[in-house]
Amino acid sequence: MIRSTFALPTLIALLSVVGLVSALTGDGVRDVLSWIALAVPVVAVGWAMRAQRR
Repeated sequence: MIRSTFALPTLIALLSVVGLVSALTGDGVRDVLSWIALAVPVVAVGWAMRAQRR
C-alpha cells in the first residue's frame, strides 16, 4: 500500500531533480532533457485538476 501511494510522487520528484540538475549543468541535449523532465510535474497537476472537475 505504501509503495503504491508514494511511487508516483517519488517518480515526479526524481524527474524534477534530474531536470533541474540537467538545466544547470549543460546546454543542447541537456536543455531538452530538462524541459521534458520539468514539464512532467506541470502536466501531472493539469491532469489532476482536470480529473477533479469531473
